[in-house]
Amino acid sequence: MASMQLPVMPPVAPMLSKAVPRIPEGPFCYEPKWDGFRSIVFRDGHDVEIGSRNERPMTRYFPEIVEAVEANLPEKCVIDGEIIVVIGDRLEFEVLQQRIHPAASRVKLLSQETPASFIAFDLLALGRHRLHPAPFRGATGDSRGMPGPRGCAIHLTPATRDHEMAVQWFSQFEGAGLDGVVAKPLAGTYQPDKRTMFKIKHQRTADCVVAGYRVHKSGPDSIGSLLLGLYKEDGSLASVGVIGAFPAARRKELFNELQPLVTTFENHPWDWAKLQEGSTRNPRSSEFSRWNANKDLSFIPLRPELVVEVRYEHMEGDRFRHTAQFNRWRPDREPRSCTYEQLEEPVKYDLADILSANS
Repeated sequence: MASMQLPVMPPVAPMLSKAVPRIPEGPFCYEPKWDGFRSIVFRDGHDVEIGSRNERPMTRYFPEIVEAVEANLPEKCVIDGEIIVVIGDRLEFEVLQQRIHPAASRVKLLSQETPASFIAFDLLALGRHRLHPAPFRGATGDSRGMPGPRGCAIHLTPATRDHEMAVQWFSQFEGAGLDGVVAKPLAGTYQPDKRTMFKIKHQRTADCVVAGYRVHKSGPDSIGSLLLGLYKEDGSLASVGVIGAFPAARRKELFNELQPLVTTFENHPWDWAKLQEGSTRNPRSSEFSRWNANKDLSFIPLRPELVVEVRYEHMEGDRFRHTAQFNRWRPDREPRSCTYEQLEEPVKYDLADILSANS
């Protein structure tokens, strides 16, 4: 990176978006909202750097993208986009997370077993010219003269000014694992680290069983998050995610309210230590996060008797992709009635159809 000489130099914080409830109409450029690692690629000849949203370098984790950048992109360029991993016909964020590994040998192996792709959004610099801030042009104008790459690891995001097409994408592309739609004002400019775009994401509700909690960092008598479960066809209770973000006073109230339900791990549906006895590897039984070795993921078990209605965006496998949001308590619901059958299933859509037209 020290030898790079670009009109836009790393680190750069990417432009952000703010959530709105519906797709706005008017002079906008609409793009699918990809579910991956937001990244900015810097290339100056054989020097390639991949920056992340938190401005930390990601280069070492994705050697296949570095190779594709050198093979397919202009000699000098800076491009904002998203790193994704495709498994079958959809995006798999959980697999993408596993690509962040400290061992070089593991990084090399994963780059071959679960190769990543880069989806280009905006061209920030080309040659000696800095292209931001400049008004968005919409549709293919967002590429600002970038040539179409020859490799399959780099793609240009679809874009349209047609509101009806954006509405169609919103429902259609979810089946391929995409997050929603992004709307960029055509008169707007690229503003690093500013929420000048709009994002529209899927919102649904589900009734879940509360089967445990984690304490808040503020103290042992305050709830940090509630652990959610849904019953499977075989009668077992699957861990599907958490809810948190409670006001400080409510955290303490919840702690007191939940104490009568505190139980032991014996006969609890999530006695992970027992479940792991017959297994050599069970990622969800780990008490520590791969992202932070000091982050304690142990929890206080509760008798699975409370039902809560939560808001969620979409599922990834059998879990909520993002942290769910508290909606209301459901004392009228029987815990055993909280099953996967209540969840809305998006229509399947082959991700290859989206990427093949924009490679």
